[in-house]
Amino acid sequence: MGTGIPARHGGNLAASAAALGVSPGRLLDASASLAPLRFQVAWQAACAGAGLAGLRDYPDRDHHALRTAMAALHGLDPAWVLPGNGAAELFTWAARDAASAGSSALPTPGFADYGRALACWGGARTAWTLPLQWDGMFPQPLPEPPAAPVLWITNPHNPTGQLWSRAAIEPLLFGRRLVIVDEAFLPLVPGGESQSLIPLLAAHPNLVVIRSLTKLYGLAGLRLGYALADPDRLERWARWRDPWPVNGLAAALGVRLLQAPQRYRRHCAWVQDWSAREGAWLATRLAALQGPWGRLTPMPSAANYLLLQGATSLVPLREALERRHGILLRDCRSFEGLDGRWLRIGYQARRGNRRLLNALSRIG
Repeated sequence: MGTGIPARHGGNLAASAAALGVSPGRLLDASASLAPLRFQVAWQAACAGAGLAGLRDYPDRDHHALRTAMAALHGLDPAWVLPGNGAAELFTWAARDAASAGSSALPTPGFADYGRALACWGGARTAWTLPLQWDGMFPQPLPEPPAAPVLWITNPHNPTGQLWSRAAIEPLLFGRRLVIVDEAFLPLVPGGESQSLIPLLAAHPNLVVIRSLTKLYGLAGLRLGYALADPDRLERWARWRDPWPVNGLAAALGVRLLQAPQRYRRHCAWVQDWSAREGAWLATRLAALQGPWGRLTPMPSAANYLLLQGATSLVPLREALERRHGILLRDCRSFEGLDGRWLRIGYQARRGNRRLLNALSRIG
């Protein structure tokens, strides 16, 4: 809310509802980029399966069943997997390794949580400036990074939605002490898995890949992600962290969602189809709108979100959508290198996307 410093993350539903004086259920949160929720039944079954005893007891500190299910998706031994309390917790431990390895090159504009994690350990950073114009021929080559010993890469990139090719990233693994690749949104991208760096892990002990389940399943409140890396590195991270970073309910639901790899892949295919369909539909209609803000330019995106560019500041438009229509968009001023002319929209189910377009038309 307001024109002050924007929130570092999207999805600030409770705070936005309190500021607007409404219940959270009245808001459409397009500031967060999540797949539509389809798993109420699985959620209820996992809760029932945990039972009172499962909730009373401490979780398995080794998360054996969860690590086994996660590893099976990628053809890895469970020792190569470390579940976390969302990807954000795992960035903190990746940053501890990064801070001891030297300066980190952070993509700009890019996800602010990498810098937050580095600051925990006093890690040095340098900007890896990305161009703000690109075409829609995905995957794309990655712009040349600075000569830093540590690289942070987001694939697909946040907030731009650019998909980088594995062929472009692989040469960057040589001669560097650590390369952290955030693939949180990759399972939502049609054909995205073919660009994953997971097949390169065995040959590159300096590589860390981080994934998120909460975006893929639309369960951001659950907080469940995982890191894939050399077992020695993950064992060290496990010694640093809290004893029970993943709660028993999250672990139980994670096992239930992942224990059948074919079902997981069917869900990924469904989400990818939804993302491609809604993205093309929404971008076409947004580009045709015109109002007091001028024209909106949806940038090409391979992910389940669109970065919008305006000719002038879009802050008044975002605030009008919040106050008058209860629709939250991501204020991109929290991304270094972007100003008030940029907004990010997370795709919604068709009903939500229509609500957004209708609100924009009424403001216009």
